[in-house]
Amino acid sequence: MNGDPLLEVRDVYAGYLDFDILRGTNLVVHPGEIVCVIGPNGAGKSTVFRAVYGLLKVRKGQVLFNGEEITNLTPQQVLRSGIAIVPQLRSVFPQMTVYENLEMGMFVESNKARVRERIGVVLDLFPRLAERTTQQVHTMSGGEQRMLEIGRALLLEPKLLMMDEPSAGLAPSITRQIFDHVRRLNDEIGLTILMIEQNARQGLETSDRGYVLELGQNSFEGTGQELIENPEVRRAFLGGR
Repeated sequence: MNGDPLLEVRDVYAGYLDFDILRGTNLVVHPGEIVCVIGPNGAGKSTVFRAVYGLLKVRKGQVLFNGEEITNLTPQQVLRSGIAIVPQLRSVFPQMTVYENLEMGMFVESNKARVRERIGVVLDLFPRLAERTTQQVHTMSGGEQRMLEIGRALLLEPKLLMMDEPSAGLAPSITRQIFDHVRRLNDEIGLTILMIEQNARQGLETSDRGYVLELGQNSFEGTGQELIENPEVRRAFLGGR
């Protein structure tokens, strides 16, 4: 892989109280990649995200972004450094309209013209949202709400988008649409994406590379296709032999 990494998680230990969930976790994301992290429940996938985003204290190890150390910065500092996150749980404001939700995503920007410009860019990327700017979000489907969350995360032009279980709670047909959007954003605007995904096969099929975490440690890594074809990964996570 050519070029310097955009994100590096180096030998990170982190957890809750005195118990480490992550025990020497390593992870690298290069610019322009889609990287997927899979593993069983309790493996530490979400803990990695929380440690990177400053929601959980890193006890040992380093997190570097764009060549700068961001270990244990606050979430707002991490956001300002160029990392946005789409959380697993719904984060939309259901009683607000699509446009109002997008405005909320620009809360750190005081220039109103800039806000309108960025919202216009996102609506161009997501025509379905453009058709629903005045619609209250609670009347939209789960897939449309997830699309809105992704669009809102792009407003501040992040260098890296972290997505926690983008398919969570969605029907299989809608899940495929969301992964198609992920791939399209990567192809069209070069968006770098790091995602956790319980739907391991679709996550790896969409990704350039992947990591398998077990008990807070790396157990496998490789291209998405290499992991899909790995007999041990197939047996443990993909329902195959």
